[in-house]
Amino acid sequence: MTRAYYSNSLEHFLEEDENTILGLLARQNPYSLDDLQRNAWLVEINTLKETFPPGYGGHIAFEYSIPRMGSRVDVVYLAQGIIFLLEFKVGAKQYDRNAILQVTDYALDLKNFHKESHDRPIVPILIATNAPARPLTWLEMKEGIFEVLCCNKRNLSQAIDLALSHNAAKDFPATEWMNSVYTPTPTIIEAAQSLYRRHGVLDISRRDASAINLKETTEAINRIIEHSKRHHRKSICFVTGVPGAGKTLAGLNIANERHRFDESEHAVFLSGNQPLVHVLQEALARDEYERQQKTNKITKKDALRNAKAFIQMIYHFRDDALANTLAPLEKVTIFDEAQRAWTEKQLTHFMSQKRGRDNFSMSEPAFLIDTMDRHEDWAVIVCLVGGGQEIHTGEAGLPEWFRALQSRYSDWDIYLSSKIADSEYVRDHTINSLLGDLPYVFEDDLHLSVSLRSFRSENVARFVKALLDVDVVAAGNLYRATHRDYPILMTRDLDTAKEWVRGVARGTERYGMTASSGAVRLRADGIWIENKINAVNWFLNGSDDVRSSYYLEETATEFEIQGLELDWSIVCWDADLRFMDGRFQYHRFRGTKWQMIHKEDDRLYLKNTYRVLLTRARQGFIIYIPRGEKRDPTRSPVLYEGIYRYLQDIGVQEI
Repeated sequence: MTRAYYSNSLEHFLEEDENTILGLLARQNPYSLDDLQRNAWLVEINTLKETFPPGYGGHIAFEYSIPRMGSRVDVVYLAQGIIFLLEFKVGAKQYDRNAILQVTDYALDLKNFHKESHDRPIVPILIATNAPARPLTWLEMKEGIFEVLCCNKRNLSQAIDLALSHNAAKDFPATEWMNSVYTPTPTIIEAAQSLYRRHGVLDISRRDASAINLKETTEAINRIIEHSKRHHRKSICFVTGVPGAGKTLAGLNIANERHRFDESEHAVFLSGNQPLVHVLQEALARDEYERQQKTNKITKKDALRNAKAFIQMIYHFRDDALANTLAPLEKVTIFDEAQRAWTEKQLTHFMSQKRGRDNFSMSEPAFLIDTMDRHEDWAVIVCLVGGGQEIHTGEAGLPEWFRALQSRYSDWDIYLSSKIADSEYVRDHTINSLLGDLPYVFEDDLHLSVSLRSFRSENVARFVKALLDVDVVAAGNLYRATHRDYPILMTRDLDTAKEWVRGVARGTERYGMTASSGAVRLRADGIWIENKINAVNWFLNGSDDVRSSYYLEETATEFEIQGLELDWSIVCWDADLRFMDGRFQYHRFRGTKWQMIHKEDDRLYLKNTYRVLLTRARQGFIIYIPRGEKRDPTRSPVLYEGIYRYLQDIGVQEI
């Protein structure tokens, strides 16, 4: 589809007959043209013809695509170096808050991801055609983006003249802007929705030279799948990447591309991360239902059923495999966060206690490989692996997959990311010790080395690693390189933290409060992590819903937020991970006091908990460190002073 349904100089637009313009719009529209859309376009055309008298210059475009958001701006007007975004609400008698947020989001999206919009003023305008006129105020919302001007169809010209009178921007060729490179970085929810609508991964991912091209990883996995089909092989491949690098996006893309029932090649995206699965399933269902609501082609229940076929909880897949000995329908399974698969001890205990299977004795990796091994001809397992992401007792890490292959499934072809030998993936092991004499192939394209989540800075994941590894010099250097484009701050006052995230967020940019699941003494500050959030409401509902993240009342822990993300976050730091004598100390709260954690695996889980919390924000975060309370030994100021001083030494700015 073209970037805009109609694009022309303003001069030619004013000369052109309205029916001709309508015909051109209808020709580019991929959907059936109903009366509602036809009449809306006619109102927009006639309003604009009345707004611009002869002599006005510039360029005009109808239905300009915003691929990341899966939507189109009603009208873009380019004049005197300014980008006007016109969102019409035909027949509206008031200026709806959601409509204001909608056009604000368009402006933010273009400023962040549309190359030719980066350094140019953007003026969003909401036209509620039948609303009463209200005073037009001129105010810059953030650098290069102005507050939404609200007007009706009669005073639109006044809004445009106001903007033109306040700006002396350098004019630019409209063709350059219209054909600009668009380099979006979607949230995982937006990415899943876009892929589900059959958009390609290139439509929703960055194209700048510094980012690893997700297309290359997709192509590498597809080559493995095609080779397995052609040569009747069973294969397993391991995709690695830094936090936020796009592993889940790559997996969703493969699941979407290989979702081919007619070719007996059904693929499924599996995850043991219940909040992630529920949020993605609900997001896909809501999106499909809303897109088809006008035609009544689908019910919300059916939309959710469709989404569940595409993305599944791992235990549903596992329980189905336990019920029989047949090969599953799926030939390709993508297992997200494979490092979090359960050990034999954990899964055996679960099967005995929850499923009544006393004779079960396999790890989760071994059982999943065994299930796919039932296929007689070919099968592929894609394991998406995050380094340093194990956060719970019983999570096996990558070595368990290798042990299963070596002991039971030596005939499987093994494809490894070139970075998989790093300690954060295999801990203290080597590849040779884990795989022995088994043959394997290294594939460079199976590693994603650049974070896409933090589109404003590529150094965030490295900064967090240096911080947690107590590499003060590296952390300080990375902070200075990161802070300008990706603000990282700290405060000793929770209200200040809340005011900050509310102040920096624009449009529907999502913010929320996070903390470790072991941060039980934050309860004294009103941060009650024992109260489990409903992830669907927290991540998907709007700012008018008290259950949403926007209200900053409910706190998400590492279990609810791993794999998901916010634009801006508050990371609340408790005394479970404290800093004393130049190193981190690891504690858990039991009964009435803190206890030292001695087991190395449990220390790793806690360290990874804070790694998850500190890498969830796309645009910036603030760390809240309590001052403590002298009369309460469980919240003594000394327990918090160490981390505060440590962050000061790194150079983290305080507000």
